[in-house]
Amino acid sequence: MKIGRLLLRLTVGGFFFGHGTQKLFGWFGGNGLDATAQGFEHIGLRPGRRNAIAAGTAEAGGGALLATGLATPLAASVLTATMLTAIRTVHGKKGPWLSNGGYEYNVVLIAAVLTLAEAGRERPGRVATGALLTGALGALGAHLANAAQPAPVVPEAAGDSNGSEPVAQDE
Repeated sequence: MKIGRLLLRLTVGGFFFGHGTQKLFGWFGGNGLDATAQGFEHIGLRPGRRNAIAAGTAEAGGGALLATGLATPLAASVLTATMLTAIRTVHGKKGPWLSNGGYEYNVVLIAAVLTLAEAGRERPGRVATGALLTGALGALGAHLANAAQPAPVVPEAAGDSNGSEPVAQDE
């Protein structure tokens, strides 16, 4: 294996693993599953816990596979799906630039995992294209599953005793 490819695998795979375990277990300074689930609910990924487990598992598992060089096309697919979902739900509306919370970093990660998926393969274009399409289908599946979930019922806040409207509080 080329040293550059190994460094890319270890770096990108290692950071994905860390990011996923932040979501799942609160490792490496993460917030853990409950807080991640609440955050996912807040951005519209419902049910939050199921989506948090799926994202954390995809990132930690995909990162581990990528770092070790095992099932790289599968790893690239699940990581691509996760990054496309992040772009759709959080970063896309902010434009491309990371300085504005945009999606440039997510796109770079997608390019890196797809490059690793095709590196050293007999038919590299087909492997990367297959991983990209599978990842896009996974992201679409997550979107459709989320869209099928009913919106949460938010109880109305009680007004004060004179019947006036409740005062909204900052989040």
